[in-house]
Amino acid sequence: MGTLALCSHYSQLSWKRSVIVAMLLFHLCCLQVWASCRILRCNSDFVAVTLDLGGSGGGGGGSREGNAGYCSALRSYAMCTRRMARACRGDLAYHSAVQGIEDLLIQHSCPRTGPTAQPRPLPQAPISGDACIYEKGYLQREGRTPDYLHCGVFGDPHVRTFRDEFQTCTVQGAWPLIDNEYLYVQATSAPMRGGVYATALITITIIFKNWRQCIEQQIYQAELDNVPAAFVDGSVTSGERQGQHSLSVHSDLPGHQAEIRAAHIGTTLVVRQSGRSLGLSVRSPSAIAEAFTPEQDLQLCVYGCPPSQRLETLPRPSSSSSLSFSSSSQPSAAAHVHCAALLPARDIYYQACLFDLLATGDLNSSTAAVAALQDARVMISDPNKVHLLLVGNADGSSPCLPLILAVAVLSEHLLALWTWQCL
Repeated sequence: MGTLALCSHYSQLSWKRSVIVAMLLFHLCCLQVWASCRILRCNSDFVAVTLDLGGSGGGGGGSREGNAGYCSALRSYAMCTRRMARACRGDLAYHSAVQGIEDLLIQHSCPRTGPTAQPRPLPQAPISGDACIYEKGYLQREGRTPDYLHCGVFGDPHVRTFRDEFQTCTVQGAWPLIDNEYLYVQATSAPMRGGVYATALITITIIFKNWRQCIEQQIYQAELDNVPAAFVDGSVTSGERQGQHSLSVHSDLPGHQAEIRAAHIGTTLVVRQSGRSLGLSVRSPSAIAEAFTPEQDLQLCVYGCPPSQRLETLPRPSSSSSLSFSSSSQPSAAAHVHCAALLPARDIYYQACLFDLLATGDLNSSTAAVAALQDARVMISDPNKVHLLLVGNADGSSPCLPLILAVAVLSEHLLALWTWQCL
C-alpha cells in the first residue's frame, strides 16, 4: 500500500474515532438537557413498535398491511415529538427526529391523519402469589427482591429524582411529583418570607388509585402544621384482604410526621414537616415508578423540574438572616460552619442546607436537609449511593465542559494526528 493510500486509510479511521469522541463529549455536556427533553423516549417507543412489525415498513417494499402499520408508527412518533416541543425547543436530536419523521412520511406516502400505533403495555405489578403484597408476588415470580428507587423533595424545594439527579426549583403552585398508573402525588409550593428565592412546600396530596381487588381509591393530605396520621376519611388502614391491609398510616410524631405503606405496590412514603416546610421521601419499585404513559410527562420525581423552573446557583444571603452573612454571593463562613456541623459530607444535602440557610436566614430551615438524609439512609439499600455527590462546582455552576472548548481540543487533536500521519 502506497504512502498516500496508507495515509488516507488511517485518516479515515481517525476521523471515525474522532466523530465517536465528539459524540461522547457532546452527550456528556448535554446530558442534562436531553434528560429534560426526553426525545429518547419517543425514539425508543418508535423502535419498539417497528420491531414488532418485523421491519416490513422500513425498506419500502413490504405488504400494504405492513406499510399501514409503519405509517401508524410514524404518526405516533410525530405525536410524541409534538408533546415534547416545548421542552425540546433547543435540542438538536429533537429537531433531527422531527425532520426524519417528515422525510419518512413522504417516502412511504403516509397520510398525515389516521390511526396511531398502540403504545407498549405498561409494566404491571406481579399477581402471582398474594396479589396485594407486591414484594411476595415479585419474589415468587422473579426469585429476588425488586429494584427500588428513591425520591426526596424537601426544603426550598430541592428534588432528588428517582434517577439520582439533584435540582433546586423555583416552582410555585401545584405540581405533580409522581403520576403513574398506581399513584398520584401533588405538592403545592408557596413563597416564604425572608428572601426572593424562598419557597416552601405547604401542601402534599397523595392519591392511591383503584387497583384490582386490593384497594379502592384512597387519599392522604398533609398541610403545614398539620401532618395527620390518617387518610382524609379518618381511617388509618385500607384495602383489607385475608387479614392484611394494602394501605396503612402510622406516625412517630403525630402532627409533624407520617409514614404510609402501600403493600400492594411495594411503596413507602414519608411526609414530614421540617421548619416551615413539608417534605416527602418515597421508596418505590422501579416497575411501579416507571409505569406511566408519555402523556404523564410532568413528574418532578421522575424528570425533575422544568428547565425554566431550576436554580443553578446559590442565592444571595437573606437580608433578614440571623447569621453574620457577607454581602457576596458566596456562602458565608457562618453558613458553612452550621451546615458542616449537621452534614459533614459535602453532598447534595449539604448543598441544600446552604441554599435554604442563605435563602431564608432561618437556622431551622437546615433541618429539612437533615431529615431528607435520614430518610435516604433508610430507603436506599446501598450505603454508597446515599451521599449523592454535587453535580456542579462549589458555587453551584455546572461542571460540564463547554462545547466550544471540547471542539477546540478535538480539532487540535485531529490536526496533530493528521500532520503526524501524513508527513
